[in-house]
Amino acid sequence: MPEKQLGVLKALDVAKTQLYHFTAILIAGMGFFTDAYDLFCVSLVTKLLGRIYYFNPLSDKPGSLPPHVAGAVNGAALCGTLAGQLFFGWLGDKLGRKTVYGITLIMMTLCSIGSGLSFGNKATGVMTTLCFFRFWLGFGIGGDYPLSATIMSEYANKKTRGAFIAAVFAMQGIGILVGGFVALAVSTIFDKYFPAPIYAVDRALSTPPQADYVWRIIVMFGALPAVLTYYWRMKMPETARYTALVAKNLKQATQDMSKVLQIQLELEEIAADISKDPKLNYGLFSKEFAKRHGLPLLGCTSTWFLLDIAFYSQNLFQKDIFSGIGWIPKASSMNAINEVFKIARAQSLIALCSTVPGYWFTVAFIESMGRVAIQLMGFFMMTVFMFAIAFPYEHWTKPDNRIGFVIMYSLTFFFANFGPNATTFIIPAEIFPARLRSTCHGISAATGKAGAIVGAFGFLYAAQPQDKTKTDAGYPPGIGIKNSLIVLGVINFVGMLFTFLVPEPKGKSLEELSGENEVGK
Repeated sequence: MPEKQLGVLKALDVAKTQLYHFTAILIAGMGFFTDAYDLFCVSLVTKLLGRIYYFNPLSDKPGSLPPHVAGAVNGAALCGTLAGQLFFGWLGDKLGRKTVYGITLIMMTLCSIGSGLSFGNKATGVMTTLCFFRFWLGFGIGGDYPLSATIMSEYANKKTRGAFIAAVFAMQGIGILVGGFVALAVSTIFDKYFPAPIYAVDRALSTPPQADYVWRIIVMFGALPAVLTYYWRMKMPETARYTALVAKNLKQATQDMSKVLQIQLELEEIAADISKDPKLNYGLFSKEFAKRHGLPLLGCTSTWFLLDIAFYSQNLFQKDIFSGIGWIPKASSMNAINEVFKIARAQSLIALCSTVPGYWFTVAFIESMGRVAIQLMGFFMMTVFMFAIAFPYEHWTKPDNRIGFVIMYSLTFFFANFGPNATTFIIPAEIFPARLRSTCHGISAATGKAGAIVGAFGFLYAAQPQDKTKTDAGYPPGIGIKNSLIVLGVINFVGMLFTFLVPEPKGKSLEELSGENEVGK
């Protein structure tokens, strides 16, 4: 089959790495920084919300969010993200990447601010407001997944495309880390100026009235980086691949990329048949799409789904680990603001030591190792470490072995990020046709978020002790942490098997991967 590629797209593929590449990383990356900050910062303040709004003066323990409220607060953003990934992924292919990119940023900014506001000062009003705005915050965040990945893949050259998309995704780790640092700074300042006794000494005064400002400031801070990048998002030209292959405007694509690349590109009238070939205009639900891209789409969706079950459920065990090694003392031995500080410190250490390095190891090695090799390695190592924690679980729970437990736990996070957490984001942005690229990435990401919901809620119940007298308040007996970890290990192994459905995009142009450079039979 003859193959042909538009000159403007070939120029992008062979372009030397230059300033506009790093500008695109910064613009798209700051979106992911904001996404991560907004999604994960709520975990830093959930205990504080429980102390403020569910305080029971007769209880020996500080107030905590009831299971259904905790589920709603955490689940609202995840459900919103899933819906946003599907909707904005589809819209990005219909209206263009740039147009929709601005809409998602406005939503994220407004809803970050809205999350820190509330109707009234009663638990019901505050939690309802928080869940409402976090759903729509998640909706905007969901749009950023397919759009950021697609924009970066379509701007990058083929030699370093994987590293550039990985660098955008790596900003998620920075966002998690900054979320911890903001919580540390805010809690330190408030603890200094509004000191309070610990809960065991004075139950009511252990949560000073000013604590209500702490969680609001932490949550609303996520709007700041989004605002800072809005101007630059709007200044970006539409990607040449969308303009040429989807909008069918070769002249505009050539003009836009001449400015970006700072070279004079010639308009190819004779190349119009590439962008208008009817054989390459099949739809998402066509037999031709199923034949060409059905198995790769199954590979992308299944691996992201399985990865997110394991990745999000790992977060459930943090409180047990942190408490066990003494990083977070008993709740009754702290005041409300100091508890925020201790939780933020523990999560920042995990992010600094394992989460963030894992992302940047992917950036460093993805072009030499390839996407599929990194994904296989990551799933395999996660399986090994999950089983290494699970089978001798009683051994790790002994006080002398806690540090070993933390190291093993950190390594599972490291190989999630130097592995499938990064590659499941990268590959769907490379292997599908331009007119369906954002949609297919959105479908893959939404399937992953469905896995996150299963991981965050299914394993919240599954990890409960089998002895009903030892379960957390409001939860039925489960299969226990040990058995839950074994199940997660099996899920990681199955993810490794499904990786074999995914093609290796390393060193190939987007048109070569999607078949868009094929003209005629």
